[in-house]
Amino acid sequence: MGEVFAGRYELIDPIGRGGAGAVWRTWDHRRRRYVAAKVLQQSDAHMLLRFVREQALRIDHPNVLAPASWAADDDKVLFTMDLAAGGSLAHVIGDYGPLPPRFVCTLLDQLLAGLAAVHAEGVVHRDIKPANLLMEATGTGRPHLRLSDFGISMRKGEPRLTETDHVVGTPGYFAPEQLQGAEPDFPADLFAVGLVALYLLQGRRPDSRALVEQFRARGVPEAPEDIPAPLWDVVANLLQPDPASRFRTATGARKALAEAVQMLPDPAPDEDPVEVFDQLGPLPAGFGPDGPLSTAAATPAAAASATGSFHLAPPAQGTAPSAPSAPDAPSAPTTPPARPAGIAPPPRKVAAALLAAALLCFAVGAWALTRL
Repeated sequence: MGEVFAGRYELIDPIGRGGAGAVWRTWDHRRRRYVAAKVLQQSDAHMLLRFVREQALRIDHPNVLAPASWAADDDKVLFTMDLAAGGSLAHVIGDYGPLPPRFVCTLLDQLLAGLAAVHAEGVVHRDIKPANLLMEATGTGRPHLRLSDFGISMRKGEPRLTETDHVVGTPGYFAPEQLQGAEPDFPADLFAVGLVALYLLQGRRPDSRALVEQFRARGVPEAPEDIPAPLWDVVANLLQPDPASRFRTATGARKALAEAVQMLPDPAPDEDPVEVFDQLGPLPAGFGPDGPLSTAAATPAAAASATGSFHLAPPAQGTAPSAPSAPDAPSAPTTPPARPAGIAPPPRKVAAALLAAALLCFAVGAWALTRL
């Protein structure tokens, strides 16, 4: 059996690694379901502030994968989210290469729908890329994409955690204005959506710098041979170097995409359906579809009485972060059952709560000192 974190979350096996920590397939003993848990690996002030920002995000939308709960235990913190077995769009491209235009339009529509919900909360994602667009394992059915990883997202008007001349995000998916030090804004996310669209349609990572130079030197190029003209018109608008020339909102881009889909040619009769496979693999020994096969030593009560340090094994190489297999709205914090008068709460839970408060105070205070 795996280690039980904070008397509730049993970390089973590593399924990926992000910039701020490892992602684990986890059994939630309270909710009796599998979830994905991101465990913070570093404890400097900036990382703690990023953690606080990300875990505080609550967006309930079928195409958004936002944190659902969090916990602290000893010197580590984690937050959980739904578990998706389909891997990321990078897995889909790895399996198939370039994807059919209509399938791409379905994915882009879901991405823009999720992004519209994020932007409606005043949040700029800042790291839209294939690895952060996670899939449910839907087989040959309608695909289900969810926008994930809000580790470097920020609300408009919030103070930056980096200097203005330091670009945050993934190289190759920066908007031109990001490279010039502009304040984070929604059009930068839309530029990244355009790059993702090219990646899906052509099966290879686009050269964003070359595209920007081409647009600036010769205007909008003709549609590439493998992209239908109506769809290219939408993608080209997203890729405009001048943010004022792009769609103003994700909703506007989504409407234009819906109009373009009506003008696409019908799929070829021999076109094979795209299948989104299960990328997680089987559960380790001791676990089944309904949780641990033997719970005598893995219940929250047993874990709460255990002693010793909490250690994490390094995640397996070559795996990608994972997310939800079925939509499930983030749950509100659960109120613990009332205790009889005179009985103190378990010391471990008190320590975890105090640690969480201390981490937050330390992170905010340390960040504030760096700005003086």
